[in-house]
Amino acid sequence: MSTTDPRAWAEGVRTARVIGTGVMGRGIAQLMATAGLTVELADTRADAIAEARDHIERMLRRAVDKGRLSAERAASAVAALRPVGDPVGGLDECDLVIEAVREDLDVKRELFAALERACPPRTVLATNTSSLSVTAIASGLRAPERFLGLHFFNPAPLMRLVEVVPGARTAAWLPEAAAALVRRLGHEPVRAPDTPGFLVNHAGRGLGTEALHLLAEGVAEPVDIDRIARDVLGLRMGPFELFDLTGLDVSHHVLETIWTGFHGEPRLRPPTVTGARLAAGLLGRKSGEGFYRYVDGVRQEPARPSPRPRTDVTVWISAHPADRERLLAPLRAAGVTVSDAAAPPNDAVVLVAPYGCSAAVAALEAGLPPQRTVGVDPLGGFGGRLTVGVHPALDPEAGRAAVGALAATGRPVTVVRDGPAPVAQRLLASIVNVACSIAELRLAAPADIDTGARLGLGYPRGPLEWGDAVGAERMLTILRGLHEATGDPRYRPSPWLAERAALGLPLTETGTLPADLLTPGRETP
Repeated sequence: MSTTDPRAWAEGVRTARVIGTGVMGRGIAQLMATAGLTVELADTRADAIAEARDHIERMLRRAVDKGRLSAERAASAVAALRPVGDPVGGLDECDLVIEAVREDLDVKRELFAALERACPPRTVLATNTSSLSVTAIASGLRAPERFLGLHFFNPAPLMRLVEVVPGARTAAWLPEAAAALVRRLGHEPVRAPDTPGFLVNHAGRGLGTEALHLLAEGVAEPVDIDRIARDVLGLRMGPFELFDLTGLDVSHHVLETIWTGFHGEPRLRPPTVTGARLAAGLLGRKSGEGFYRYVDGVRQEPARPSPRPRTDVTVWISAHPADRERLLAPLRAAGVTVSDAAAPPNDAVVLVAPYGCSAAVAALEAGLPPQRTVGVDPLGGFGGRLTVGVHPALDPEAGRAAVGALAATGRPVTVVRDGPAPVAQRLLASIVNVACSIAELRLAAPADIDTGARLGLGYPRGPLEWGDAVGAERMLTILRGLHEATGDPRYRPSPWLAERAALGLPLTETGTLPADLLTPGRETP
């Protein structure tokens, strides 16, 4: 395939064929038709094509009713849909063919071999696979340079992200051209590697995998972890809510495939929790029960006891000065006595706010009485949900007094088992560390990692941006503390994080590369 100007190719695409008219195929066809392309709908079943066209028309009418689309544009999009009887026939006018058939490597290889024989040389071939190697699918093609992955997310018209995945032999100009076409459709492209999970599913292992480890260790129940993820980290959906929405039959496969695909990389290692639950049929919403129960599709959140607010308590705080002030203010505003003594009075309960260590370790290292000490996670700034860590040596009455004093602030309180670091810190450290590992391996550019996580995973900010906001040194402290306390290599800090923390560089920047030292037009001896 000859070298082509990427922007000119993207602007010149007029007709695209979508093969496979299931959920993903319909969504992709709707998006392209709405953007002004002629879209050929192809499937081996004629009734499936008719169903897809009717579905797209209903979705467009709904968009008009909601004011998201004009009636004229919707009518034009419907008129741009053309049913095709033979998926590999009559391809002379097609500039692009996108496959959205079932995830079977042999089926896709056979389809693209037939398409290559039937298409003119100028036609670009693309797969919407979410789990198979793009290079493996293209391995039987005579001209793999015109083939790449275009991974849309479901529902394609609403999910603005598209992963552009070049195979090992994709022409150099084609990923940029495909990205330009994605922008023409009104979506946001990211360049993703042809590795297990591509970019977004790989980056998403940080949150879900660590949440499963927290559950496996008995630190907290799914509802508690989800509440902390939402209220402290600002996620729209907790990890166990997401597992139930996706379905454990899908999520378990992704967890295992990405871990084994990266040769057992410890940062991606899932616990055994999901295999047993999958065998038990606890798939999530689709089966009526997963990490939650569902009645008529509605999640049933288990009741959790609320601590009784108490102001008849004297509190003594051991924390970083800024964190101490942030915790002290709401306690005093609630009428709780906070001691300013140099050491905790005998009648006071002690609050510690550690980064990267347990409340028990924080108490022992500071010479504080562990039987009167509880941990409060400072990561969220104490502005929302307060997470209290309980260690085995805590006196229950002292613990109830401490929790009551915190509840008096009016903030919701979640009580969990003390661990090598607070729950939110463990979740965020894993999110940031996995993203840093992706950047370190040069699998994706920092900007694409952040964009992919924001748009594809719904994070409030990209993981590298997030790490910078919290502070690379603080993230490094949390990970090193976890690594030291557990000895588990999944917590070893990425060199990308450690180096940038030491040099004072942002996690979001690549920095100087060897190629930057080569003067253009000058030969290197």
